[in-house]
Amino acid sequence: MTSRENETASETWQPKPPELLPPWHTPEREELQFQARRFAMDEVLPVANELDPQKGEIPASLLDRLAELGWFGITVPAAQGGLGHGVFEYCMVSEELARAWMSTASILARSQGLGTAVPDADRRTELLTRSARGEWIGAIALSEPDAGSDLAGVTTRAVLDGDEWVVTGRKRWCGNAKAADFIQVLVRERDPEEGESRSKGLVNLLLEKKRGEFPEGLSGYPIDKVGYHGFLTWDLRFDGVRIPRDNVIDEASASDEVGDAAARAGFAEAQKFLNTARVHTAARAVGLARAALEDSILYLQEREQFGHPIGDFQALRFNVAEMAAQIEQSRAFYRQVAHLLDLGVPCEKEASMVKLEATEMSVRVTNQAMQLHGGNGYTTERQVERHWRDARLTTIFEGTSEIQKRIISDRLLPRSPLS
Repeated sequence: MTSRENETASETWQPKPPELLPPWHTPEREELQFQARRFAMDEVLPVANELDPQKGEIPASLLDRLAELGWFGITVPAAQGGLGHGVFEYCMVSEELARAWMSTASILARSQGLGTAVPDADRRTELLTRSARGEWIGAIALSEPDAGSDLAGVTTRAVLDGDEWVVTGRKRWCGNAKAADFIQVLVRERDPEEGESRSKGLVNLLLEKKRGEFPEGLSGYPIDKVGYHGFLTWDLRFDGVRIPRDNVIDEASASDEVGDAAARAGFAEAQKFLNTARVHTAARAVGLARAALEDSILYLQEREQFGHPIGDFQALRFNVAEMAAQIEQSRAFYRQVAHLLDLGVPCEKEASMVKLEATEMSVRVTNQAMQLHGGNGYTTERQVERHWRDARLTTIFEGTSEIQKRIISDRLLPRSPLS
């Protein structure tokens, strides 16, 4: 290495990661953030760089490490073996993980007490404990070929046959389905009656299964995606799959009339899940955008043109400033909405707002990062193309940007009688 190269290397500035400032700072949160950051950069990032280009799945060893750290139970009460934190900490850790590989942040959403709201209290406690230990990782089957944004249009049918539900239909976009311990399936047990909401008659059922296998009557194929590697996303067919009658995932299912209770609560439970999921998606989007920014800062110091590092050119410096400001804005917003969720404040509008703003921001920032990298950004030799591919999906899953705009506008602007 020449003296000039030595001088340049010694002067290379490393991007400073975000700090937890008041009013959000506590010593416990600061320690958790630092732990997540170190784990993401030291253990997750090397695995992502190796496996993502191969469309590889998250290895069992990495899942075991996530379990050791307790992050499958961030929001599970301490009494059931979890960390007992809230949505704020869940999103904070997820931002750090998404900065390295979005899939590791996403796999956390398949735990956190998911698939545990069964009628029997003792069994619920058992499942919560397993969830916190990373031994109850699931999948969510909501969407169908003709029902994605419109969940009330679900047609997959569940019919009671003695002590079992018999499920028939098709689900699409079910991430982690085969590798999961269970699949939470949104089905229709009856059609809505005249005058009822279209969502009446929907039920969330719990399909228990072995990891790496499909039970009798369930088949499917993995969807070939542009990005979001790390786990497979499935198109599933249910052909008479049998699920125990009591495996209804709703708070209301404690009623003796399981079917009626589920009909009242099934759609509401799915919507409640989506509110937290949308804030979690915002945090993941911020992590991706931050990764693109940090990689760009390093690259702008490394790449030389016209006798200067290209980071000396004002136009590119202004790009960095704009990217950083947009990321900081979205981070502040997701922290605020996560805080509201932890307080129990109804915030469906705000959850949609932050999901909309953070994900669209992430697409803009990762796209700009690709431009700053020039031709090198359009290769798989740099991580920035992964951040760009994954960011593009965040505007689609957990409700598209267009659906978020509809939710927000419907709560701000009444429709006329002519609508």
